[in-house]
Amino acid sequence: MPDRQNRIVPVILSGGSGSRLWPLSREASPKQFLSLTGDVSLFERTAQRVADPERFAPTIVVANHEHRFLVAECLRRMALRPPTILLEPCARNTAPAVAVAALLAMRSDPDALLLIMPSDHVIADETAFRLAIDSGIEAARNGLFVLFGIPPTAPSTGYGYIRTGTRLGGGARKVDRFVEKPNSTTAERYIADGGYLWNSGIFLMPARNLVSELERFEPLILTAARTALDHATVDMDFLRLAPDPFAASPSISLDYAVMERTDRAAVVPADMGWTDLGSWSSLKDIAPPDADGNVITGPVETLDVTSSYLHSTGPLVAALGVDGLTVVATPDAVLVTRTDRDQDVKRLVDQLKAKGHASATLTTTVHRPWGYYQSVHAGDRFQVKRITVRPGARLSLQKHAHRAEHWVVVNGTALVTRNGEEFLLHENESVFLPLGCVHRLTNPGSDPLNLIEVQSGGYLGEDDIERFDDDYARA
Repeated sequence: MPDRQNRIVPVILSGGSGSRLWPLSREASPKQFLSLTGDVSLFERTAQRVADPERFAPTIVVANHEHRFLVAECLRRMALRPPTILLEPCARNTAPAVAVAALLAMRSDPDALLLIMPSDHVIADETAFRLAIDSGIEAARNGLFVLFGIPPTAPSTGYGYIRTGTRLGGGARKVDRFVEKPNSTTAERYIADGGYLWNSGIFLMPARNLVSELERFEPLILTAARTALDHATVDMDFLRLAPDPFAASPSISLDYAVMERTDRAAVVPADMGWTDLGSWSSLKDIAPPDADGNVITGPVETLDVTSSYLHSTGPLVAALGVDGLTVVATPDAVLVTRTDRDQDVKRLVDQLKAKGHASATLTTTVHRPWGYYQSVHAGDRFQVKRITVRPGARLSLQKHAHRAEHWVVVNGTALVTRNGEEFLLHENESVFLPLGCVHRLTNPGSDPLNLIEVQSGGYLGEDDIERFDDDYARA
């Protein structure tokens, strides 16, 4: 195995909300944690991509603190090497996140080489991905900031472009200039020119030089990152960045903060089947269409429908006589748009937020460190949930001031604590938990525990919990 200094440090950025893929992706459960292109999530696929200990040092994950249990559950399922999981107290774009990761990596290796990757990209050709990294190592070891540029396959207006320049060492070229997302006419001109690549947002760069350039261009970011890391606190398997210093950082992308201003920018062309899944049409483009040009997922029926994307995770979607539509249905929301307008879904989500629609940000499934719960139905003074508890996990010892609960075991075995008494419940057995009783739910078995919880009372909010003991150190 190469010594530690020769291995690349992967940095996975997982702070985005993925609102352009609403309603499937939302702030509470963004697209990187969804299985959009196979059996595992985009985050899991990204972590797998850099799991080889011969090539890569242990991973640094930078994630929103609200997603910490989603990250931990993904990594638990994959049984990967324990990474360092840095929790951002608030969103500050990619430059502050990368700054913290660079400072942390340099504590172990001052000459660390970082491979910075968003957690929500698709890379179909893993071999080409590894070859691209190999092509960029020489330039990165020589102090350059290597971007991986994707040969464009169409005049897309959804990606930024890179104008390539003279050849450098290895497979790298100098970056002549960066171009914002163009209009369709300009994009067609770039394709015809042949000297432009899509900006993948994946970087290979030396941490030391990155820190130097941040000191030069954005010293406030570096100061905030250093202070937030110096005052970080350990929380279970996570490292929580200090909230106030991190929040003081300017919110800016790595492209704007460094890449568009430095003279160290280089690019390696990488034809690796890359897609950033920034819209529903990008997801449609990587799926095999049927004879009518449709991509269909879930309970969908069509008649005389062409060139459309139809996806349902809940109700039956029946479409008749339409062309070029995107329809995405979940148990609590439905999106309908022309395919050529799906870049504007984020604007629609912003409008939903402004009007106070909970479904703009929240899902019906809420993840917790012990498992998850799903809202099934709610009415006047009652609501029904399905609760799933992982094997060996347990909820906090708690009581509620405003509601009573009734638990019915669907499958698995439940160990129930109620006012100091402990007993087992099996399939089709139930228990009543009156208002104010001290209780706890544990899964003592080796299979997931599923139960139905019926709550009743004058207030049913999640903040009506007084905890007396908690395995996850929650207040």
